[in-house]
Amino acid sequence: MPPKTIRIRAQRLLLRSLCINASRMAEKQNLRILVVDDEKAIRSFLKASLSAQGYNVFESATAAEALEKSVSSHPDAIILDLGLPDMDGIEVTKEIRKRSKMPIIILSVREEAADKVAALDAGADDYLTKPFSTRELLARLRAVMRRLLPSNKEEVLMVGRLSIDIPNHQVKVNGKEADLTPTEYDILKLLILNAGKVLTHRQILHEVWNKNEDLEGVLHLLRVTISNLRGKIEPNPDRPTYILIEPGIGYRLRF
Repeated sequence: MPPKTIRIRAQRLLLRSLCINASRMAEKQNLRILVVDDEKAIRSFLKASLSAQGYNVFESATAAEALEKSVSSHPDAIILDLGLPDMDGIEVTKEIRKRSKMPIIILSVREEAADKVAALDAGADDYLTKPFSTRELLARLRAVMRRLLPSNKEEVLMVGRLSIDIPNHQVKVNGKEADLTPTEYDILKLLILNAGKVLTHRQILHEVWNKNEDLEGVLHLLRVTISNLRGKIEPNPDRPTYILIEPGIGYRLRF
């Protein structure tokens, strides 16, 4: 191939790459993120980090301001601290959930499983503890924003080597149909539809078994069912690739 032709093709590939990156940046620039934290240093750090990725960032230092901006600023997602001076972040989450399904990522120093479960059960989409990795936060943000994309229920959902055909109740692993029980299928479907999101034990038991009380009585059943499901879809069930446990909280399906 003549050198001139090679240079032209290289230039076209470079131009295509630049266009793709510019398009991705433009998409992010349309996404509005509300950062809620009473510490100015953390708000400033998050604003700089997210703005560098092309997000449009707004700030709030109090719960009252956050609730007002969650309406007036029309954010696409909220990054929320729990320790606000005028209202606990879990209560803020509950208030927002009364009128909106916008993604909420909790960013807090609280490390106890009970706090994480309470926040997730209140309606938060994800939970990160401080100190946090910026890379991890951006990955979690991309995951919750991805769930906002319109989906066609007739399409086959894909996660890695797994595929789930919802209309036909069919699951395949590496193209081979997996023989799942109805309950195993319901759990996998729930996890895939919320891929990347932590689902608490309470949320899974409510959605699959319609249980809201006496959770301890059926929690063992959930663990056994998850174990059986892993045995049918995981390359190595003892070291799961897809269905990850969040100790004391619930499960997450990794992309």
